[in-house]
Amino acid sequence: MAANPDIHAQVLVVDDDRGHAETLADALRRPGHVCTIRHSRAEAEDELRHGVFDVIVTDLVMEHPTAGLEVLELARKLQPDAETIMVTAHGDIPTAKRALQGGAYDFIEKPIDLVIFRNLVQRAAETVLLRHRNQRLSGALDAAYGFEGIIGDSPAMRQVVALVRQVAPSGIPVLVRGESGTGKELVAAAIHKASKRADRRYVTFNAAGQAESLLEDQLFGHVRGAFTGADRDREGVFEYADKGTLFLDEIGDMPLSMQPKLLRVLETGDVVRLGSNEQRKADVRFVSATNRDLGQMVREGRFREDLYYRIRGAEIMVPPLRERREDIPLLVNHAVGRFAADLGRTRPDVPQPVMLRLVGYDWPGNVRELFNAVHRMVVTCTGTELSLRDVPPEVRSSDDRADAQGGVGSLAGVGLDKLEREAIRQTLAMTAGNREQAAQLLGIGERTLYRKLKEYGLR
Repeated sequence: MAANPDIHAQVLVVDDDRGHAETLADALRRPGHVCTIRHSRAEAEDELRHGVFDVIVTDLVMEHPTAGLEVLELARKLQPDAETIMVTAHGDIPTAKRALQGGAYDFIEKPIDLVIFRNLVQRAAETVLLRHRNQRLSGALDAAYGFEGIIGDSPAMRQVVALVRQVAPSGIPVLVRGESGTGKELVAAAIHKASKRADRRYVTFNAAGQAESLLEDQLFGHVRGAFTGADRDREGVFEYADKGTLFLDEIGDMPLSMQPKLLRVLETGDVVRLGSNEQRKADVRFVSATNRDLGQMVREGRFREDLYYRIRGAEIMVPPLRERREDIPLLVNHAVGRFAADLGRTRPDVPQPVMLRLVGYDWPGNVRELFNAVHRMVVTCTGTELSLRDVPPEVRSSDDRADAQGGVGSLAGVGLDKLEREAIRQTLAMTAGNREQAAQLLGIGERTLYRKLKEYGLR
């Protein structure tokens, strides 16, 4: 990739050789970069804590042999969006390669060719810029079509968001239902973020697959000596979430014998640790989730009726992805931008044939499966746009099976022309008519967008 001379970055140069540091900084200032020079690991840490940098250039060996690696570690922790370049002597190549495994962008050997050095820093700066651009685009998408991490503009998802807005400010218990992978956890987190307890703890706990004794200990805690190995008091998740929100996932998997104990805590707010008779107060907002039909389980005697009505103060049903296909382009473009940013790569376009395949698939694993598939596609993509070769085999084969059955597949009745026209119209409205940004959000080229504007009669 050719370096872009118009990109100007904030660069931190760390080198205990003052003359060498000045030489590197001068080489970078000529094309317009802003450079800060520091001469030790401690000075670098102070800058990393208080400044903002796009690129960090650090010598590997300074006051001690691993000082540069420590600067790299600090940069990854304190400036996670920046890229770090290691400067090494020839004998330090194995250590420099270890630095690459630790997250360094690249390394360069002494004596340094300043032209190569400038190009390397420029490419690192471009990587950071592209990451920021992808994050801004994903943020714009979320702002237009999302609420507290929930993405969707379908009638079904608008209803979910409306319910979240209604119930969040109250303290009413909420039961979130839906198939696995639909995003029940996101709904629970959104309830907390939009509640009056948003500045308090949000604690999640999964009730699936745990023995009753361990489950009771996790929920309510124990005192020292309650059982073998209990060498100290420990609070459970109810106490830990006091004044905040507790999200109990897979509540339908909770053993029947544990359910009255949970009901007692929800009704009284009193927690009794294992091995103790002392009651402790726990004030929590309780949100639970399940992919099971609890009403049917009540009728079959596998879930307590009184507990069912207690946790079901309000109920939110998250629809499966196959019932809100119009949200798939939004989710795909959000995921492409996010994963490209994570990889520090240019956001690839999503051409129409690829999007149609993704929209037409039933996604039995719902949003979780879609995001995993898009992640693989972004990783394997070698060009500027995703191709049908990048689409997972199970998605391609599902379309082939539909063709073999006479062409009546999961695309039937979707109305893709209408879907595409509306997606373009809303995206242009969101970007105030900015075609470049709209094309990036939609995952298509500007020329393609221009052609579709004419085709659909949009202005």
